[in-house]
Amino acid sequence: MSEQSSLDPRYRWAVGYLRALIQAPPGPPPGTPPEIVRARAQQRLERLRAFLHFIGDPHRAYPVIHVTGTSGKGSTSAFIASILQAAGIRVGLHISPYLQVETEKLQIDGALLAADRFAQYVAELDDAVRAWTARGEQPLTYGEFWTALVFHAFRQEGIEFAVVEVGVGGRFDLTNVVLPEVSVITTVGLDHIRTLGPTIRDIAWHKAGIIKPGRPAITGVSDPELFAIIAAEARQQGAPLRTVLEGQDFVVRSDHAATALLDLHTGACYRLGLGGRFQAHNAALAVAAVEALGWPPDRVEPAIAAGLAATRFPGRFEIVQERPTVILDGAHNPQKLQALLAALADFPKPARRIVLFGVLDGHDANEMATLLAEHADLVLTTAPEATLRTAAEPLELARLFERLGTPAVPIACVEDALEVALQVARPEDQILVTGSLYLVGQAREHWYPSAEIVRQRTCWPRPGTESAERTPAACREQPGTV
Repeated sequence: MSEQSSLDPRYRWAVGYLRALIQAPPGPPPGTPPEIVRARAQQRLERLRAFLHFIGDPHRAYPVIHVTGTSGKGSTSAFIASILQAAGIRVGLHISPYLQVETEKLQIDGALLAADRFAQYVAELDDAVRAWTARGEQPLTYGEFWTALVFHAFRQEGIEFAVVEVGVGGRFDLTNVVLPEVSVITTVGLDHIRTLGPTIRDIAWHKAGIIKPGRPAITGVSDPELFAIIAAEARQQGAPLRTVLEGQDFVVRSDHAATALLDLHTGACYRLGLGGRFQAHNAALAVAAVEALGWPPDRVEPAIAAGLAATRFPGRFEIVQERPTVILDGAHNPQKLQALLAALADFPKPARRIVLFGVLDGHDANEMATLLAEHADLVLTTAPEATLRTAAEPLELARLFERLGTPAVPIACVEDALEVALQVARPEDQILVTGSLYLVGQAREHWYPSAEIVRQRTCWPRPGTESAERTPAACREQPGTV
């Protein structure tokens, strides 16, 4: 019996229900004017608002902090949720995407939503959709259903505060139906250009779209041109805007053992639960977001210290093994990869660094390979699996690295590539898995099986009785030879 088949049948039904909704949305034909594309996206948002109103506006049942950004939005969201939890608040955290299991998207006080309750809420929302369509309305798409499910589940769970991570962009993201207490824009970089537009200015405009009238906004964007776009949106909305920048608001103390944030305004030094120098920026944004709520200092300051130290987040500079050291990081664009490499510089140099690398089509594989090549002794290129997305060919990726002077071996199957890396690595070596969150999610199964994550309601489950029965996914090709 496989792990997945051993899970609660109701949970398996719920997952199957959601996956059956997945379909490629009909995109506008090439050359469609941007104003028409945006009008269609706005209509999608309005349709979701109408359905949410039909089920009682669950997204208005609790205050929200809304977080977007090209890099760091997931970690920043996790920091904020941990601080709120440390303050004694029942908090719901929505992340996007999930790494391994659907319930990662619905976390209550740091625990994944229980499988039976997940199934219950999917069934309840299915009933609502049936009543909705009986009125002549169209069925919900996968994204619409998921967004409604998050808000419905949070209301049913009685949360007191929600931290909601944007999926893509912001202005037309389905989560942008909320009226947040605080909006956070972490960074702006070139990513998702097929969806958001070809220029970084387009992307900044989309991110700025989560700023709401009169509600405070926080940003870590320092580039003058991009900041101007965000500031213009804030002025238009009458929203107070605060910038959080290294050297102005905080400094970083980081080595291979720990990362700490020194608040230059208060003099407080906070130890971070997440490793990597880049996490200090995310933590500082989280602190500013919580401070913007206007709570008394005697409540906020202890919660900040405890929450930052307790934060955990899978797949972001996550060390899952020692001797050899194995680091998982879902850096999937040059900006994220540069931050990852800067964090690695705080570690002692390994004897060899073996990189397991794969990217999805549409990402800048050339620039990422260029950044990685000089930091790798051997690269194993592979193809992560993603719904409705294709991965760059491992052979083409290997050729990129070979042209840059770095030995590379293409191995089509992620599980096989990881097995090879673990076999050839010596105790003093380092294995780095990066390039895609989908890749990290697949690799992570080796240490944290999905079924145990669901059962134990944590991304870091203890070894379970089923783990020995885990069967890797079928692979398209045999592993290469190193």
